[in-house]
Amino acid sequence: MFETKLGIDEIIGKRHSRFLTYPSSEAKSEAETRVQQLKEIGISSLLFNGSTSIDGIQVLGKGCVGIVIQGFLGNIPVAVKIRRLDADRASLLEEARLLRLANSVNVGPELITATQNFLVMQLFKGLPLFKWAQHAPKIKNTKKVLKQLLTDCFKLDAIGLDHGELSHAPRNVLVNSSNTACIVDFESASSSRRATNVTSLIQYFLFGELARVLNRKLYHDRRTILRSLSLYKQDGSVGNFESILQLLHV
Repeated sequence: MFETKLGIDEIIGKRHSRFLTYPSSEAKSEAETRVQQLKEIGISSLLFNGSTSIDGIQVLGKGCVGIVIQGFLGNIPVAVKIRRLDADRASLLEEARLLRLANSVNVGPELITATQNFLVMQLFKGLPLFKWAQHAPKIKNTKKVLKQLLTDCFKLDAIGLDHGELSHAPRNVLVNSSNTACIVDFESASSSRRATNVTSLIQYFLFGELARVLNRKLYHDRRTILRSLSLYKQDGSVGNFESILQLLHV
């Protein structure tokens, strides 16, 4: 896959600069301001690669709030989320607060630094969960990933942080070549509404498109699992969570 690496001072004047002010390609003054901001937080270059293509240029991800591009903090590869000009918020600092909260229980990519317009995070390279599942992983690997994800979801539930997007998790969970998963993109997260991460993720595995890809081969008694989920909703205890893991045979 074609990729382009540009030093931070090389971007202005190239078509890649539009991602500094996406979706606008004409906000040159703002792009120049953002280049200076990137330099101030130590970003030396950006590498345009990844599975998402926008006008023939590859990036790591595209969402309603930001564009994610690989960058370099000195020589260290990182993920850089750039706030879109048409985002529904004026700052990424609240998302940074919620990601730090997730990091406090070892969930999500590690947040390195944050400003109004940028999040700099640990770079986690992997396939979106749905694409990973399409490669027909072995049952033991599928169970490993499911158990890790559910454990991470339980940790988030325990601290009252709801991710908000896990009932349709194809873009918000990445799985790498070692069958290790990472929950990403906390832009829709909240610490004020009820946390339903475990139930949302299981609904995706049981009833979502992922279930059809996996041929439902993991599940032996869905009704019993749903009853167990109902108990977990009433009381998110360790015991009720472990009962779910046992029913899923993970």
